Amino acid sequence: MATNSSIEWTDTTWNPLTGCTKISPGCKHCYAERMARRLKAMGQPNYANGFKLTLHEDMLDQPLSWRKPRTVFVNSMSDLFHRDVPTEFIQRVFSVMRRASQHRFQVLTKRSKRVADLSGEIDWPENVWMGVSVENADYAFRIDHLRQTGAAVKFLSVEPLLGPLPDLNLTGIDWVIVGGESGPGARTMNSEWVMDIRDQCVAAEVPFFFKQWGGVNKSRTGRELEGRTWDEMPDTKGENSAGRMALPIVA
Repeated sequence: MATNSSIEWTDTTWNPLTGCTKISPGCKHCYAERMARRLKAMGQPNYANGFKLTLHEDMLDQPLSWRKPRTVFVNSMSDLFHRDVPTEFIQRVFSVMRRASQHRFQVLTKRSKRVADLSGEIDWPENVWMGVSVENADYAFRIDHLRQTGAAVKFLSVEPLLGPLPDLNLTGIDWVIVGGESGPGARTMNSEWVMDIRDQCVAAEVPFFFKQWGGVNKSRTGRELEGRTWDEMPDTKGENSAGRMALPIVA
């Protein structure tokens, strides 16, 4: 199922697979798990298995039917690089993204080692942005795995931010998203953690996007940081939305 997205940094979601398993602290209050349960209760056929990993062959070609260019978040309800997703299926997803060259695809994973291991078997299209989730310093190793891939654009999703991330190595990273956890049981994000990451991005000339403060009621806490919003995006033509030159790609 593809939908227009309320996520601030994308337009549309596309889910050729759904369901996942938890592997790190950022997964504790997984929004996708909550949503999958709700959709199953509503009788949505793609969620008949709830949050159990399920491949949807009938969804694979959907982006090819969208004529107007979109920014597409791939697998908002799963992880394309989950250990139980066959390599052949991953390659088919990448083939569709290459053929749908009018769109920009954003792929995000916590399974960074599998991305690095499979990178040589993937034909990386220029219109695919590859990202890894980094919720605290214990998972900064995912950034090194990301750098080993052949992705044209590499980004970090630091959401939910659960601890400080000092001394980030942003070499070869083209974009950083930061956000607090939202919804039931949301854990608190320290403003100093956010500002430190923002300052590191500014110093490294890496576009910075502040998604939200989060909390039980994220609409109340908003998304301003020190009196302004930060909506910087990488520009594939070589200049980001803030007017600074993007760092060269380092494979």
